[in-house]
Amino acid sequence: MATTSKVLARTAAATSSTTLYTVPSATTTIVTNIGITNTTASAVTATILLDDVDLLTGTSIDANSTIFVDLKQVLAATETIKGSASTTAVNFHISGVEVA
Repeated sequence: MATTSKVLARTAAATSSTTLYTVPSATTTIVTNIGITNTTASAVTATILLDDVDLLTGTSIDANSTIFVDLKQVLAATETIKGSASTTAVNFHISGVEVA
């Protein structure tokens, strides 16, 4: 089996739930770190779902700051990571390992 560390998503948020990453077929992904950056001068909220189950729900992020979630969550083929925020000035940075 090949194991590849990679960026799973690096993108600006949408204000409605959007798929940020889908596990490729015949692959297992281990999500290892999620960074969420608020680039505004006001607090915002963000939500992350792993395979449609809330990991973070309306989590507040202070102005001009970043929160990090370190974890080891396994996602099977075709499962997804979805996210949204109260403004598009929020950025998601999601890292992990793909095993194929």
